[in-house]
Amino acid sequence: MKLKTVGMISSYQGLNKRYDWLWQQTPHHFGIWGNIQMQATAPKPDCLLMYQFDFPKSPKHKSWLERLRHRQKVSQVNIKDSLRNVPQEKIIYLLREPPLDEVVERNKLNYQAAKNYCGYISGPDDFAPTPDYMPAIWYHSNSFQELNEMPCPEKTAACSWITSGINRTVSHRQRLSFLDSLQSSNIQFDLYGRDLPISTKTKGELNNKWYGMAPYYYNLTIENYADNNWYVSEKLWDALLAWCLPIYYGGSAADKLLPPGSFLRLPSLDEKGIIYIQEITANPDAWYAAKEAIAEARQIILHKLNLLNWLSEFVVKFS
Repeated sequence: MKLKTVGMISSYQGLNKRYDWLWQQTPHHFGIWGNIQMQATAPKPDCLLMYQFDFPKSPKHKSWLERLRHRQKVSQVNIKDSLRNVPQEKIIYLLREPPLDEVVERNKLNYQAAKNYCGYISGPDDFAPTPDYMPAIWYHSNSFQELNEMPCPEKTAACSWITSGINRTVSHRQRLSFLDSLQSSNIQFDLYGRDLPISTKTKGELNNKWYGMAPYYYNLTIENYADNNWYVSEKLWDALLAWCLPIYYGGSAADKLLPPGSFLRLPSLDEKGIIYIQEITANPDAWYAAKEAIAEARQIILHKLNLLNWLSEFVVKFS
């Protein structure tokens, strides 16, 4: 069977230079999964993934200053040149950011623009051309084989939370407010992250999320968005792959994708939520009760929800 090459372009800084993007999410060398080979910068791929790609705004959606910059810079960008002569029906557009109020209009413009170039367009929101869950990626540097075959690591601490100090949306600010309330309580948990407020008691930033999750029974897994039936992010996959029991605040998508009991539902980001966290993290009983469900969820993430598996199943249509 001849492998189909999948290329990729993205608006995420740095991804467009990574030939080996996603190679850590397969047990095979060189980004191979089933019938595909992921080569993000391949000059002549069989299929192309537009991954969270922000199309330039058209002039009618810009201020006069933006229109000036558009003429000077954006007009020089030719989208078709970046598509590497891939036929439209083999170009996939996946938007993975949540539909926060602050970006909904931008997301809608991206979907509209994608119709000119892409045969399949999807995102985790009801107004996407094809509403769907985001295929799973994760941010542990462990190899696929390690994650797939490892026994549960030794658990020596109660609870961790890895987050950031981003505050540009209402949802971000709600999360930071909850963090402040949580640290004012007497709950013992370790906080890691970047750009957190100066007043925050934190252990600092991590190069590898594994070290802030694997030793812990529980992980506070707080999504940026929890208001629809589609959005679930790598925050949940990372916690489970590290054998944590996530205390999860998010939408209902996770209930449809993962086995019952593999995560706990944080009821709210307020005093009720703080009491819940205190009760759960007081002992590891809930983790032991969930251990088999966590093991099952890990296999689903690695083998079924995996973005490489999703791409492989999509490419089968053209084989």
